Amino acid sequence: MRRFTGLAARTISSSVAIHPRLAQSMAITTISSSEPITRRFGGVPEISSPSFSGGFAGIVFFSAAAASSLGQEVHAKEMAHKFNPKEVVLYQYEACPFCNKVKAFLDFNEIPYKIVEVNPISKKEIKWSDYKKVPILTVDGEQMVDSSAIIDGLFQKMHPEISKSEDDEETKWRKWVDNHLVHLLSPNIYRNTSEALESFDYITTHGNFSFTERLVAKYAGATAMYFVSKKLKKKYNITDERAALYDAAETWVDALKERPYLAGGSKPNLADLAVFGVLRPIRYLRSGKDMVDNTRIGEWYSRMENTVGEPSRIKE
Repeated sequence: MRRFTGLAARTISSSVAIHPRLAQSMAITTISSSEPITRRFGGVPEISSPSFSGGFAGIVFFSAAAASSLGQEVHAKEMAHKFNPKEVVLYQYEACPFCNKVKAFLDFNEIPYKIVEVNPISKKEIKWSDYKKVPILTVDGEQMVDSSAIIDGLFQKMHPEISKSEDDEETKWRKWVDNHLVHLLSPNIYRNTSEALESFDYITTHGNFSFTERLVAKYAGATAMYFVSKKLKKKYNITDERAALYDAAETWVDALKERPYLAGGSKPNLADLAVFGVLRPIRYLRSGKDMVDNTRIGEWYSRMENTVGEPSRIKE
């Protein structure tokens, strides 16, 4: 089962004032991780088994439909397995929701990948690249940037036979994730001093920080981001951050229309993976627990955790 990853952060200088790079990156999505929007998942449709009542004819019909469904699923897996890179490396902040979008895709598709945790101050791990944000993904040495473009590129490599569309339900909700949902995260995780400290405790524990950076960031960073979150609320016209988060969760559940996943059937599409990915950073923080306790999203989220399964990350 997938566990959550955390929220994008930098550290600060040894003074009480927040380091400008820290301020740039800690607002989980809105300060340093704005990205171009996305394209389409495509997906191979699956045939659900029709209901039937008794009789040999019903059994034959049911078996044929089940065999057809299985055949299509096997075909999809065979096509995906044609994409068999020798090395996939993700340069990330453990606490970045856009990085988590990419990881959700990699994990769901069982693509093995290595992680390089980038130091948010020096960024020495990505000095080789002209692109100075995360995520950066390299596939057998080929650089891919921007979470949505990375996912689209990977999907196209896996399914070159599937054409893309810019105007469908999946694309609509992927844009909603990048244009709306991500902007609700920072105001919620830094809503008050206790939640800001909780968030920075996770960020500094899992991020690539030196001992000094970790110590200063937890307290001075949490304080600074508390005030930054207030500015973000104003920028995105958020009056009540929790109510906005709950509303977004309910909006997503309504979009599902009682389907297990957005596209129906037994498999999530890219929109499901995008929502799941960006919510991972907050799921087990106070804000995420409140979201699950006060909305209908919990059942879908648990289903996604089980479906995405264990990380395909290669541990060194």
